[in-house]
Amino acid sequence: MEQHLIGETAAIVVSLLWSLCSILFAYAGNRVGIWSLNAIRMLMALGLLGTAHIILLGTIIPAANQSQWFYLGLSGIIGLALGDVGYFGCLLYLGPRKGVLVMSTHPIISALVGFAVLHEVMGPWAILGMALCLSGVTLVVLERQEPEDDRTPKKKGREKRWSAEEARKRKIYGVILGTAGSVAQGFGLVISKYGMLDAASDNAAPLDPLSATFMRIIVAVIFFWVAMLFVRKMPEVMKGFKDRKALGSMFGGAIVGPFLGVWLSMVAVSYALAGIAATLMSLMPIMIIPIVWLLYRQGTNWRGIIGAVIAIIGVAVIFLVP
Repeated sequence: MEQHLIGETAAIVVSLLWSLCSILFAYAGNRVGIWSLNAIRMLMALGLLGTAHIILLGTIIPAANQSQWFYLGLSGIIGLALGDVGYFGCLLYLGPRKGVLVMSTHPIISALVGFAVLHEVMGPWAILGMALCLSGVTLVVLERQEPEDDRTPKKKGREKRWSAEEARKRKIYGVILGTAGSVAQGFGLVISKYGMLDAASDNAAPLDPLSATFMRIIVAVIFFWVAMLFVRKMPEVMKGFKDRKALGSMFGGAIVGPFLGVWLSMVAVSYALAGIAATLMSLMPIMIIPIVWLLYRQGTNWRGIIGAVIAIIGVAVIFLVP
């Protein structure tokens, strides 16, 4: 299999994993709040990645130089700590479906930063495929939602309803947080690729994706937990450990998201152009449609279906045309 196909396939799998992750984290976040959610799920991911690093690579300390630690640490702070605060805040305010829709703009940022930093130039067919994917996602974003979509799903048959004014405020907050998170994740993805591949010197080879992921999460966890102390959110964070249902949901989300999902995202960005990888990883709005239908019976209209078909055609163009 050609290298770019390995990266593109990994990116598709990431979209699926992150779609499942968004459901699990939205449920947990509604129970314990955004600060507990982010602090605890990153701690869980740190344990999972550390264990995998020992088993698969035989060491707890990644073999990296100072430059790689700097750039991957920076990408962890920007993309994982700050970016995910925006992402999960967006999920909590807008719900899992609308939340992933707002966050679907970061491929454009990744492509622009990838061109500026990594000098990655996409060919015309790659640009066409990316445009088709994003156009399909945009159609789904613009899909007219039914009134019940303003509910924040917690359990099937037990949704919380908001007044019109509350729903409007939550939508504004969600869009602001989602936009900020999208920008942070776009920058974080490109910086991580630079740290993993281009920051290597004579005494350090390009990093294994697992090592790169582990390094990102180490710095992100330290940054986030120290930040919680400074903003005095630690009591709120600690309450999250008392909610067993939320912990179970967070652990499941940590496995499919910060552990497997972020790991595979490093595989994707290693073998594919940053803009293409980010585009294929942004297909969550398409993949989440059947998931929310199965869980909450929230359907889609013809515009959403057409958008999904256009996005799939874009994926085919990216995969089939060199």
